[in-house]
Amino acid sequence: MTWFLLIILAIVVFMNRYILLEPNLPLRLPKWFQQSLQYSAPCLLTAIATPIVFMDEHGVFRETLLNPYFLATILTILIAYKVRHTLLTIVLSLACFYGLVFWLN
Repeated sequence: MTWFLLIILAIVVFMNRYILLEPNLPLRLPKWFQQSLQYSAPCLLTAIATPIVFMDEHGVFRETLLNPYFLATILTILIAYKVRHTLLTIVLSLACFYGLVFWLN
């Protein structure tokens, strides 16, 4: 992707989120629609992360049992569930990932 395309996509995503979630705008959405918007970030992150975890740079599926990306994903989920602190989860998850990449490669 080019920088131009990335910037355009970022503007589109920001404007959609701003228009739909800004409380000072006169646009009022139903409660169920506002609640469903809370799931958009996890869904977007899942769509971005899944190909990174399961495919290599050539588009070939990685082996799942000894895949450091997959193992780090499982560890990150467990760490996030236990720790419940975002910054600490990120630091511990990155340490686990780099440790797994170093150890398994």
